[in-house]
Amino acid sequence: MNNISLAAYLSWQEVWRNRGRFFLVSLVIALITLLVLFIAALGEGLGNANRQYLSRLDADLLVYLEKTDFVIPSSRVERSTIRAVRRVEGVADAGGIAASNTAILLNGEEEVLKVSLLGIEPGRPGDPPVVEGRRISGDQAREVVIDRNVILRSDIKVGDLITIRSTQGTRDEFYTLRVVGLTEGQQYTFQPSIFVPYETWDRVRTKSDAERERASSTVNVIAVRLAEGSQAVDVSANMTTRIDNIEIADIQTAIENVPGYTAQQSTVQTQAVFTLLIGVLVIGGFFQIQILQKVPQIGVLKAIGASNAMVGLAAVMQIIITTTLGVALGSLLAFLFSLGFPPTVPIVFDGLSSAVAIVALLLIGPLGGMVSIFYAVRIEPLKALRLS
Repeated sequence: MNNISLAAYLSWQEVWRNRGRFFLVSLVIALITLLVLFIAALGEGLGNANRQYLSRLDADLLVYLEKTDFVIPSSRVERSTIRAVRRVEGVADAGGIAASNTAILLNGEEEVLKVSLLGIEPGRPGDPPVVEGRRISGDQAREVVIDRNVILRSDIKVGDLITIRSTQGTRDEFYTLRVVGLTEGQQYTFQPSIFVPYETWDRVRTKSDAERERASSTVNVIAVRLAEGSQAVDVSANMTTRIDNIEIADIQTAIENVPGYTAQQSTVQTQAVFTLLIGVLVIGGFFQIQILQKVPQIGVLKAIGASNAMVGLAAVMQIIITTTLGVALGSLLAFLFSLGFPPTVPIVFDGLSSAVAIVALLLIGPLGGMVSIFYAVRIEPLKALRLS
């Protein structure tokens, strides 16, 4: 206990006496913390923008067309397959999901908001939960449920009429739909989502000249909710045996195969790792210089009886104090900056990922200062005082 209290006293006294120098290092650590937290938030935001709708599906499996590598835009499954899927043992319900892009007119025709247009079967898997208003009433309804991100980017609210612009062949057509409900956390492919019945989706989606005169008979994927007690592996095997030309993925596999998702997350994580490595080098370099500058003082401490444990512990405490101050400042700055970001910027400060980043930042201090600690412990008193 004497060693610990003496080490704490020595480390704090030196930090306070040279507070300008240590504060500058803490500011550097704060900037590194700010960068790491924003990289983590950017990764979470970009991932959310890609996976939100899929991750919150009321489903356990997705059915794709065979040989499409679980890529939703490439998949085209016949609607008749949905009925066949519902008849498979272990399936509680199934619903088709069709995806497209469109634009909502704002302020007349002066401004547009680009959105993902998702065709669903009301009351079936794929139909998102509503937090305000009501769900779509039927398959033929000219109604729409919008994601909260639409409201954040416009003045639209539940009960309003919205106008959708859609390219039909070589001409733009305009369709009016009534907003009946609000959902949240349902972004799809980096865009706010709006949900309409499949029949309405087929009318308003972008079409080529060849498609204008005929109704669509396909969806992109089928969302499958399993019956209680059913195993996904068994149901998938049974489904592929009974139904031709399909392949099945769980939700996590579907998310990982969203175009660009895996590469994007790997890139962001690599940036975060290299930023942490830079932090290790900065802290290590600073404390190594500190130790070299006070070799005679350490020699005196050891000459009057200070143990290696006490000297090493004092160095560790200095590193912890400086790193903790820097991480706290950086976290505070990240929080303050996050309050001013508009909703269009894909930055999400998730509690878990931010906590992991902060713990990693707190650990890089002792890790970066490890070399200087070993050097301090190995200093010989006589050599340090030039008496040998």
